[in-house]
Amino acid sequence: MTLSARPLRLATAQADFDAQFKARLHWSADTDAAIERRVAEILADVQQRGDAAVLEYTRRFDGLAADSMAGLELTQADFREAFEALPVEQQQALRSAAERVRSYHEAQKKASGESWSYRDADGTLLGQKVTPLDRVGIYVPGGKAAYPSSLLMNAIPAHVAGVGEIIMVVPTPAKGSVATGGSGDAAATVGERNVLVLAAAHVAGVTRAFTVGGAQAVAALAYGTATVPAVDKITGPGNAYVAAAKRRVFGTVGIDMIAGPSEILVLADGSTPADWVAMDLFSQAEHDELAQSILLCPDAAYIDAVQEAIDRLLPDMPRAEIIAASLNGRGALIHTRDMEEACAISNRIAPEHLEVSSAEPHRWEPLLKHAGAIFLGAYTSESLGDYCAGPNHVLPTSGTARFSSPLGVYDFQKRSSLIEVSAAGAQLLGPIASVLAHGEGLQAHARAAELRLKP
Repeated sequence: MTLSARPLRLATAQADFDAQFKARLHWSADTDAAIERRVAEILADVQQRGDAAVLEYTRRFDGLAADSMAGLELTQADFREAFEALPVEQQQALRSAAERVRSYHEAQKKASGESWSYRDADGTLLGQKVTPLDRVGIYVPGGKAAYPSSLLMNAIPAHVAGVGEIIMVVPTPAKGSVATGGSGDAAATVGERNVLVLAAAHVAGVTRAFTVGGAQAVAALAYGTATVPAVDKITGPGNAYVAAAKRRVFGTVGIDMIAGPSEILVLADGSTPADWVAMDLFSQAEHDELAQSILLCPDAAYIDAVQEAIDRLLPDMPRAEIIAASLNGRGALIHTRDMEEACAISNRIAPEHLEVSSAEPHRWEPLLKHAGAIFLGAYTSESLGDYCAGPNHVLPTSGTARFSSPLGVYDFQKRSSLIEVSAAGAQLLGPIASVLAHGEGLQAHARAAELRLKP
């Protein structure tokens, strides 16, 4: 049967646009109750039994057997060996991508990540002390899929921030395991390790790494075991079990975000080759069936050209079935009255990835308020941002760009307020604090301030 991808065609001028638009955007983030229950059991078990529980679940879910956690730990020698085994072209690509990502986050640190203070007129010192987290955990999806870019985007800003230890967990399911569709009875000492991921760990400066995944990996990082050290924050993408586990351990540790399906929104004025835009829509649709790809354009003929390009290019895509399911189920080609209206609709969506595919991208950028990352101009494909442009590709999804930001150096730092009140300052601030404390009925607060007042 011939595959076809027909994203929903909408026009803002049609009477039922808002209703259809909202229905197409809708995605439920509710976690399946059965997943929640299972995750809760796994977290509690790992918290109680530690390494023994991690070993049991890794055997059960990944088909990866080890007598102790030492059999699941990766070493710096493993990272170096993996890197040196790569073709020179891949080594250079990893190093180049890492260099650009590091340069961007170094600039970010200088702009927003330094301590500061000042003294006011009475000599009181006020300021902020910025310190890195001691230890963070990064979850890297593993197995047959390769996500070295995800590792770089999580580990490098942590490294730039000055984090003392970066602990990586990466599932390496054995062939025939539950994770790869088998019975789960397989026993192995080495699973499906991905050389690119290990090589990226070498380039990015990962401290320690364990070949465990799923909710049990999140639990081990959050609570600590005899072997896996407890961390202060967990970042990185994962499946529904990983997301549910991160949600549950939040409060014991920090987390980056609960990410939904990947998204791309393209604002096009019709000046970019239609094939380019069609492929950009594919670039997110190929992630999974729930990914969302939307085009906003005031030129109806151009939308027709993009649909023609979709029809022509789809059969040659290795992940054509996933792309078709995504575009048919959640994709949309929307005809707007003008580019101003397209920008307004974009702000309503607050997309993860926003491409301004226009001959005048800087004309429209000031109108765009909400997006995880904004890609300006026809040559700026979203995929360049995913791999090597420099800015972080861990971005808010599902409209959370209205109040959230990309992963960055600031996610691996914390801030402490600095206050040093001078004797003169105590005379100025003491009466103010006293009045407010008495008003709240907190007499000890008031008295503490009053005792420092000169007679």
